[in-house]
Amino acid sequence: MALSVDARIVVIGCGISGIAAAHRLVKAGFHHVRILEATARSGGRIKTGRFGDNIVEIGANWIHGPSEENPVFCLARQYGLLDPEALDPDNQAMDVGGHPPWVPNIFSSSGRKLTAEDMDPAREMFAELLYDSSEVQSEGEPFASVGDFVRSEVQRRAAERWTDVDAATRSLRLCVISNMLKVECSINGTHSMDEVGLGAFGLYKTLPGLDCTFPGGYEGLIKHLMSELPGGLVTYSQPVSRVHWSNTERREDPVMIECDSGQRIAADHVVVTVPLGYLKKHHSALFCPPLPLHKLHSVQRLGFGTNNKIFVEFDAPWWDADCEVIHFVWEDEDSMEDQVPDVQRSWIKKLFGFTVLKPTERYGHVLCGWIAGHESEYMETLSDQEVAHSMAQLIRRFTGNPIITPRRIQRSQWFHDPWTCGSYSYPGKGCSAQDLENMMEPLPTKGSQSQPLQVLFAGEATHPCYYSTVHGALLTGWREADRLISHYSSIRPSASSKSKI
Repeated sequence: MALSVDARIVVIGCGISGIAAAHRLVKAGFHHVRILEATARSGGRIKTGRFGDNIVEIGANWIHGPSEENPVFCLARQYGLLDPEALDPDNQAMDVGGHPPWVPNIFSSSGRKLTAEDMDPAREMFAELLYDSSEVQSEGEPFASVGDFVRSEVQRRAAERWTDVDAATRSLRLCVISNMLKVECSINGTHSMDEVGLGAFGLYKTLPGLDCTFPGGYEGLIKHLMSELPGGLVTYSQPVSRVHWSNTERREDPVMIECDSGQRIAADHVVVTVPLGYLKKHHSALFCPPLPLHKLHSVQRLGFGTNNKIFVEFDAPWWDADCEVIHFVWEDEDSMEDQVPDVQRSWIKKLFGFTVLKPTERYGHVLCGWIAGHESEYMETLSDQEVAHSMAQLIRRFTGNPIITPRRIQRSQWFHDPWTCGSYSYPGKGCSAQDLENMMEPLPTKGSQSQPLQVLFAGEATHPCYYSTVHGALLTGWREADRLISHYSSIRPSASSKSKI
C-alpha cells in the first residue's frame, strides 16, 4: 500500500543515486521531493558525449556484471537499451571476476609485438596475486597496501618459479607486471596500488556477467528514469553551500539548506549524494555542525582518485581485427612501479594502453586510452594538441611505425570537474568495512536525542561492496529512500497521513 506523506525531502545531486532515491520516494507516495543539482545536467558521472559521428562515454562505461542481481542491467533490459548479445543467458552466467577475457595485442617500448608466451607467465602470476590480495583479511595483514604485497610476492614467487629463464626474459616479465599494476590503477581509480589498503581490497564484490555497454549511450538510462519523475522536480544550476542540521534539540525545521544563490530551503530530510571527492574537499563548509569525527575519519581514509579516458581515432587500424585491448609494456620498468618519477616529462608512461571500441561498423577505428593517478590529473591541464602529439609519439615508438597519426582525440577531465574532483572511490590504506558503514550512517548518529534521519548519505562511496560502480550508486539511492519509507511506515497513520475525521 502506498504511503501519503507530506514530509519535505531534498536530494542533493542529480546523479544516478539521487535520481534513484527520488524515483523510489515519489513512487512510494511522498509528495514533496525535490532534487538540487549544481550543474545544468542530470547524470553526474554518467556522461555520454559525441566524438565525430560516434557517441562515447566520458564517464561510466560498462554495466559491470550484467546479470539478474544487477539493477542497472535489469532497468536497461526493461527500457530496451541493450544489444541482443548482452541479453544472452550465457553472457549473464559468465563469471569473469571483474577482469573480462579480452583478446590482447601487446607491444613493447622497443617496437616489438610481444606474444602470449612472453606475457602469460607474468599475467597468470599477477592474476593469482590479485586473488591472494583480496583474500588477506584486515586483521594483521603483513603489508599495508596491495602494491607492497604484489611487489614482495612477485619477487619471492619469481625466484621460486622462473628459474629456467634468462635475465632478459625475467626482466620483461617484471615489466609486464608493471603494466598490470597500471591496469589495476585504472580499475581501482587510484594513483598507485600502494594507496589501496590490503586488508580492505577484498571488500569489493563482483557480479556474474560479461561487462556490456549501452549502444545508444549510458545517458539513455538517465533519460528513462528522469522521464518517470514529475516535471519540475529538479532545480538545475543550484549548488548547495551549507546543510544546517541539529544534533541537540528538535527544531521546527530539522534541516535548513543554504544555496549559493542565497536561497534557503527548509526540509525534514536531506539525502546527500555528492561524490566522495567533493566531500573530501568541502565537508567542513558543507555541514553545520561539522560531521561527527568517526564519519569524518572514514571520509578521509577512503580513497578517491582519478581515472581518465583518451579517445583516439585513426584512418586505419594498426591492431589486429580480433583485438579488444592493447597493452604497452615499457622495457625499463622491471622495478614494478605503477607511477612515473617525473610526471610532467613522462606522464604518458602511466597510460597502460587502450581498449578497442567495438563494433568497428559503428565506431570506425577508435581506441580508448586509460590513464589514472597524478599523471592523469596532469594530462587534464594539457591542450588537445599536446595530448595528441604525445599519443602519436607513444604509438609510433611501440609499433615501430613512424607515420601513424591520430585523426583526432577527445578526453575526460574528471579531476578538474569542480563537482566531482576525481572519478570514484577505493578502500585506502587502513580502511575497513567499518568505514563504509560509517559513510552510510545518517545524521544525527545513534544515541542522539534529536530528530533522527535528518541527513542521509547515498552514492557509490557509501556501498559496502559495490563502491565505484553505477549499480552500487543506484542501490544506495534505493537504500536511503527505503530508510525513509520504513521510517514513515512505522509511524503511520498519525505522522504519515492526514487522519479522516
